[in-house]
Amino acid sequence: MANQKHIRSATFVITCLGLLAQAASAGVLPEDRADLLYFRYDGGGVQISGPSMLVRKSIGDHVSVAANYYIDMVSSASVDVETSASPYEDERTQSSLSVDFLHGSSTYTIGYVNSDESDYKAKTMYASVSHDMFGDLTTISFGFKNGKNDVFRNVKIDDIKQNDPNFQQEMESKSYSVGVSQIVTKNLVLSGQYEVITDEGWLNSPYRSVRFFIGTDQQGQQPEVYPNTRSSNAASIRGKYFLPWRAALDGMYRFYTDTWGVVGHTGELGYVHPLDKKFIGGDWIFEARLRYYTQTAADFYQDIFPRADFSNFMARDKELATYTAMTGGLNATYEFKIERFPWLTKGQINLRYDYMAVDYDDFRDARFSLGSFGTLPDEPLAPGTEPLYKLRANIYQFYISAFF
Repeated sequence: MANQKHIRSATFVITCLGLLAQAASAGVLPEDRADLLYFRYDGGGVQISGPSMLVRKSIGDHVSVAANYYIDMVSSASVDVETSASPYEDERTQSSLSVDFLHGSSTYTIGYVNSDESDYKAKTMYASVSHDMFGDLTTISFGFKNGKNDVFRNVKIDDIKQNDPNFQQEMESKSYSVGVSQIVTKNLVLSGQYEVITDEGWLNSPYRSVRFFIGTDQQGQQPEVYPNTRSSNAASIRGKYFLPWRAALDGMYRFYTDTWGVVGHTGELGYVHPLDKKFIGGDWIFEARLRYYTQTAADFYQDIFPRADFSNFMARDKELATYTAMTGGLNATYEFKIERFPWLTKGQINLRYDYMAVDYDDFRDARFSLGSFGTLPDEPLAPGTEPLYKLRANIYQFYISAFF
């Protein structure tokens, strides 16, 4: 389901982006390394887990190549599934290849990502360039990404799950970004980014439905209907300040808006504190992070519509509702050296835990009034009076890195 794909994409970004998608800074190639990661997301009736492996190797002094293979396995009995579809299990595999070229003070990056699951296939190509100026105090960057996706719908034919032969849609996404990073003082670094995203094609779930009133105390369902285009704009600013006691504070603010009427604000604070061997017998880096997000609902979103076919576009995806989300995380990294392997410059063991709490302002838990749409609750509530939905999720990450 599209909503589950959103969760899975968000989880992948939260748990893996810093490890698996590290971009080269202008004028410097990334370190040679190999990473093995396992993560798990558990919340809102959805469980996602899987391993990922990354290998990055330099070829000479000017080229660095990275390859990644990633698997996630999902089982879902979320509120969306219980009210619109049936619980399901699925598996997604993703492979990617990227190359960084260093030329003088500039770094050029090109990459390709292929993602495959039973009802969604995605192919993405991206390219970027970054350049150092003014004695390496300023870095500017430009990026482009183009994704082409095929959307299917799974059905059971002769009790075998397969793609519906009468349903296949396409979706294309393009994004353009520009960024600048500035070393302001020896302790302060500021950066900003602006991004434009355009989506076109099938943009909603082939499974999800909206609900509507029938009379005053009954409800019906019909498929969602979305516009086939969406344009988004996002601007962010981030600052990092290095403290005198070998620690650092960082903060970020991001503003998002799109043509569907969604307006989002994101704020993040982080603290990083290293400890060397004389304190706890090893080289450790500890990190604490707090992230806050809030958004308004899309123009065509409603929890329950007044009647069937109420408007040209109708959505009940909770990701298009009004909600706030808080995510708090702790991270511990242990760095070590293995003397018997002198060709390894260092190794790392990383443990991370995030807790996410999402509270919805206008998305209600329709499981309390399902009636003919599912199991009848012991004390069913009238449609539109159910409690507002709350999502709580635990996210775990563990990975091992070897630098060579």
